[in-house]
Amino acid sequence: MTTRPLRRYTYCADGPQIYRESFAIVRAETDLSGIPADAEHVAVRMVHTCGQPDLTADLRIHPDFVRAGRAALLAGAPIFVDSTMVAAGITRRRLPAANEVICHLNDLRVPELAAAWGTTRSAAAVSLWGDRLDGAMVAVGNAPTALFHLLEQISEGGPRPAGIVGVPVGFVGSAESKQALIEHDAGIPYVAVTGRRGGAALAAAVINALAGRPE
Repeated sequence: MTTRPLRRYTYCADGPQIYRESFAIVRAETDLSGIPADAEHVAVRMVHTCGQPDLTADLRIHPDFVRAGRAALLAGAPIFVDSTMVAAGITRRRLPAANEVICHLNDLRVPELAAAWGTTRSAAAVSLWGDRLDGAMVAVGNAPTALFHLLEQISEGGPRPAGIVGVPVGFVGSAESKQALIEHDAGIPYVAVTGRRGGAALAAAVINALAGRPE
């Protein structure tokens, strides 16, 4: 049996209390006035994940995103992600229909496709999503090239997902890819964070918020 070390610091160690207080602080410190009413819990979950209440100033949530996303998950739609980090962050027990979480980044076909097309592995992997993308949910948290590639496929008549979480992080192409999502004329509901901020944890947080109860 392991021995608990001497407690040298004053801190809350009650899990449920930490949970309650954390979300109370988020709601007290976050301006949710520009967020669709049914998406407030999505914004709250994202702020809780990154620890930055000012995130909502850059957060863009399509007014139909929550409705479309929840309907897709309840119908058993798969969730396509651009990285194993996003996949790992999705809490499977929250998913309402044991929804499949799919990442093709490590598929053996990806390196050859990426080399042939002169693009990244993340972008090439998107092409392997195939027809199952129709009506599915998408969560892009790492690679701007994956989001660009997805939008290009849709623009050429490719399968249309039910909703897109587009929050890739970075200094090259990140802001531009998210702006392209916001301005895309396909009418697909989305969540985006303008600028350079984003990441796998934020992408997973959106899916978890859709699947779980409001905080």
